[in-house]
Amino acid sequence: MVLSLPHLLLNISLLSAIGPQETPVDRRCVSLREDRGPRHRNSSLAPAFFIFGDSSVDVGTNNFLGTLARSDLPPYGRDFDTHKPTGRFCNGRLIVDYLGSTFAALHMGLPFVPAFLGQSGEVHSMIHGVNYASSGAGILFTSGSDLGQHISLTQQIEQAVDTFQLITLSLGERRANRLFAESIFFLSVGSNDYIHHYLRNASGVKSLYLPWGFNQLLISTVKQRLKTLYTMNARRFVVLGLAPLGCTPHFLWEYQSKEGECIKEINDMIMEFNFGMRYMIDELNKELKDAMFIFCDAFLGSEDIMMNHEHYGFETVTEACCGFGQYGGWIMCISPQMACKNATTHVWWDQFHPTDAVNSILADNIWSGLHANMCHPINLQAAMPKVRSVASLE
Repeated sequence: MVLSLPHLLLNISLLSAIGPQETPVDRRCVSLREDRGPRHRNSSLAPAFFIFGDSSVDVGTNNFLGTLARSDLPPYGRDFDTHKPTGRFCNGRLIVDYLGSTFAALHMGLPFVPAFLGQSGEVHSMIHGVNYASSGAGILFTSGSDLGQHISLTQQIEQAVDTFQLITLSLGERRANRLFAESIFFLSVGSNDYIHHYLRNASGVKSLYLPWGFNQLLISTVKQRLKTLYTMNARRFVVLGLAPLGCTPHFLWEYQSKEGECIKEINDMIMEFNFGMRYMIDELNKELKDAMFIFCDAFLGSEDIMMNHEHYGFETVTEACCGFGQYGGWIMCISPQMACKNATTHVWWDQFHPTDAVNSILADNIWSGLHANMCHPINLQAAMPKVRSVASLE
């Protein structure tokens, strides 16, 4: 979910020539400290967390690739735990950081999951999970290729197969199969198939597919990839739908939104995609009865935040905290001087990606439906296995 090569080169050259009741920081910090934190600090609710997708969940894969889709320079990461850029397209944490982290004693009680290309390749570095996500990746192999190198969804699945083989050799087949069955597999991908493929009419794709047909192509591909993971004994899945791309600062700028109104034709496509994904998840739950597939609608969760932004402590739902041009949607975030002082008042961090504060709320919804019920048929907390650690997989 980053700007295309021609636009980015143009942008770089041009750049060189809460509401009254309580502050957003107080609201969220109290929730993290008191509601959930202490009880997960010494144990995990799942043995491992495996993550696939694009820049919405990439924690540093693209730091090792030749690509423009990188976020390893300030101001990215300025509000992260280390206050340094890590390769996350955010000012702080991503949704998967909040779901899996034990550093802040949240939710599943696992360490930050390392990027596949950023770990040692030894089993001990992968035993609690691996993040295969790559910024710029899409469901289709070619989506995002205009940005340079990336690891496509198909390639991410292939990397996971290699990982599982290594873990099986180390733990033995019985323990490894139970590890995979009790772990959580998280998928967040699809935005780049619209941003860098369909909406740009790459390779004349619009002449081949109407929006619904294109959606069905994407959905059937995702279904095949999930079934591939199932054959490796993965049994617990969370599939995150797409956020309202038509409300992102970039498309507000590109379509010259007058009053910050979202771009309906884009959002209609995204809602259709999410509807089809939810139906596909229902199909998988009927076909593969020993597995649990959960679909979480990021459009629904994001819409709730934008419609009730004052309740959540946000002051703007249209302006990117870091960017340039109308809505901060013209030139991407490439300099600390471009960023606002307080990202907690913004829904959007850059042209396409939400702030840490939004990710925290969405993670709460995925976990328990704390703010909005965006997951179907159950939330992640209800699907958590009873096993608590790798050591208990006997």
